[in-house]
Amino acid sequence: MTHVLILGGTAEARDLAAHLEAKGVPLTSSLAGRVSRPRLPVGPVRVGGFGGVEGLADWLREHAVTAVVDATHPFAATMGTHAAQACSSLGVPLLRLARPGWAEHPDAADWTWVEDHGGARAAADEVGGVPFVTTGRQTLHHHLDAWAERPVVVRLVEPPERPLPEAWTVLRSRGPFDVAGEEALMREHGVSVLLTKDSGGSYTEAKLDAARHLGVPVVVVARPPRAGGVDEARDAEAAASWVERSLAQTS
Repeated sequence: MTHVLILGGTAEARDLAAHLEAKGVPLTSSLAGRVSRPRLPVGPVRVGGFGGVEGLADWLREHAVTAVVDATHPFAATMGTHAAQACSSLGVPLLRLARPGWAEHPDAADWTWVEDHGGARAAADEVGGVPFVTTGRQTLHHHLDAWAERPVVVRLVEPPERPLPEAWTVLRSRGPFDVAGEEALMREHGVSVLLTKDSGGSYTEAKLDAARHLGVPVVVVARPPRAGGVDEARDAEAAASWVERSLAQTS
């Protein structure tokens, strides 16, 4: 019996689900449930956490999972660690499907790379002016106190988890974005520095090109480390091939 669990919530996860569904591979996609109206993949979907490593291991046993693909966001390090530990304990093959980051972007050497959001705020303080924060609503607490009186532009998919300062401008939208639109946004709001994280992919890459065109400095939070010893794929097609090989070896 075959059953693949895709830890999803990303475009790559949806692409993989479509690849496997087309091949008739039984699968379940799991979403964290942090977005109220997520883009859903094809096939069965579960929403919500597992309850840590033990909860995930229990779910894998109960549903006779034969392979797991961790296609979560590059910054979902906790889920990646839990997946590595649970799969190792059960001997279930695990693949990390990780979209390439922006380190290979032509402008990457010109950006300021930092290890955390505190470092990003410090780098933005050196520039001054109006920061454009695109690192997600769960990172805003790093800036609230320090920038309570400062004009800040924030772009979010979901509403903020707590009230934000009156001086802040909140933009609610979801990618993909285009360069012309990003340039117009930055001009309109007088953006002086862009804060982002190394999410990678094309959905939000346009802001990086827009920043170059406008001469806006870019501060990038580097990806957190992932569990070692896990196979990796860079796209859904490669991940689907890995799944087929893994299932063939365990059949």
